[in-house]
Amino acid sequence: MKKVNIGGVPEHFNLAWYLTLKNGEYKDQDINLRWHDYHGGTGAMCKALRSGEIDMAVILTEGVIKDIIDGNPSKIVQTFVESPLNWGIHVAADSSFKTVEDIKGKRAAISRYGSGSHLMAYINAKNNNWDLEKDLNFEVIKNLDGAVRGLTEGKADYFMWEKFTTKPIVDDGIFRRIANFPTPWPCFVIAVREDFIENDGDTLKTILDIINQTTSEFKSIPSIDKTIANRYEQELEDVQEWLSLTEWSQTVMTEDTINNVQNQLFDLNIIPKKVDYLDLIHKI
Repeated sequence: MKKVNIGGVPEHFNLAWYLTLKNGEYKDQDINLRWHDYHGGTGAMCKALRSGEIDMAVILTEGVIKDIIDGNPSKIVQTFVESPLNWGIHVAADSSFKTVEDIKGKRAAISRYGSGSHLMAYINAKNNNWDLEKDLNFEVIKNLDGAVRGLTEGKADYFMWEKFTTKPIVDDGIFRRIANFPTPWPCFVIAVREDFIENDGDTLKTILDIINQTTSEFKSIPSIDKTIANRYEQELEDVQEWLSLTEWSQTVMTEDTINNVQNQLFDLNIIPKKVDYLDLIHKI
């Protein structure tokens, strides 16, 4: 049986992986797929891909594109979630900050450099015409639990994370969300180490076929909204709103979309250069 390690965030976007694993669909194809939760998000997964700790990752588009350009020996094999990620901008519940303008120049909590929370702080700054040198400051907090501590203890001033994931923390009166905005591109892709693509292409294709079958039917699974609400401790109406906004993909990202991501990251000095489409993408 072929062992394959895959990483992702322990969030509702990835429930389809849990369901296919629970059903034994990979084992039926002689594949021992091992899922690893990465609470540290994209930055932690990029590091794990580089080291060979995992073979595959379900990862934020902008983060893995940056890391591949920076030398990560991986390629994007397909889009996983076609819709944008809805980022919430959060402050401590008792903070004096009320608007996005109030956090200009303040300290952004980020899971790590190169993470989605780090890169989206730049996108937010650009959208608000801030000075990227003077108006951005960062405090590394590792994960969501670290963000809770960082904001409540005053070590950081604001934190950007997917708004439905943080909604229970807002509901509990720990965070207050002052704004939200969607990413200007599809949010999650599946990235795979190049050596795995070269040596285990058939295994990879089988894994993608299985997960794509499930995501294509995901919204029609009976009581899927209740399953998500219970598993991720979300309010049912929040889950239903999230499902209405979220579209999965079973295809590779287009060259136009890849170029859009690169153009924005390059303009923000997040990447040092733009590369060819096929330096980032591998078509199965």
